[in-house]
Amino acid sequence: MDPARLAVTGRTEAFSDGVFAIVITLLILDVRAPTSEPSGLLGDLLAQWPAYLGYLTSFLYVGVIWLNHHALFNRIQRIDKGLNLTNLVLLLTTAFLPFPTSVLATAIQDGDPRNISVAVALYALVAGLMCASWLLIFSYLGRHPDLLTGVDAAFFRRERVRAWTGILGYTAAGALGSVTSVAAPLVLLLALPVFYFITSHGLARKTHV
Repeated sequence: MDPARLAVTGRTEAFSDGVFAIVITLLILDVRAPTSEPSGLLGDLLAQWPAYLGYLTSFLYVGVIWLNHHALFNRIQRIDKGLNLTNLVLLLTTAFLPFPTSVLATAIQDGDPRNISVAVALYALVAGLMCASWLLIFSYLGRHPDLLTGVDAAFFRRERVRAWTGILGYTAAGALGSVTSVAAPLVLLLALPVFYFITSHGLARKTHV
């Protein structure tokens, strides 16, 4: 690798943090004050529970993505054009999350089973693509270990397992949404961010970050 083509990670991290912050802010725009009849405000507020759940779930998920991104970049010494491009793919999929979140919350609130199935599938597709973008990043880093510090070859195998867990898990959630009630896929959609939070420093920490 030509050293002249390498750069420090500060600008990439700052830009990524800005994207994550904007995405989290956009999520709240789907939680709106209801237009209510006299004495009906409380019921209308309670009826919006899918919007609150969607906001909370995706807020936490974007937060978990940021934690994983932060942990990864603590291991990266230098960045090149290829890594910048793969990072942009991750940001692209993350920034798209508010849309399926809004679609899913609206579908659950309306209560149409067929629309809920489509909305679950859409959310699962976007989240699965986001996990695939992590797989892309770790595959690239596996071919360019000179960009990292304090990382052994086993690190890339473990991180690919984490990425594949999300891809397969979200695929399963989308499939469940077409054959079961909304509860089963929602549990899976909520469980996967918890998994990524618990393992945000990797499946087996080898370095201090």
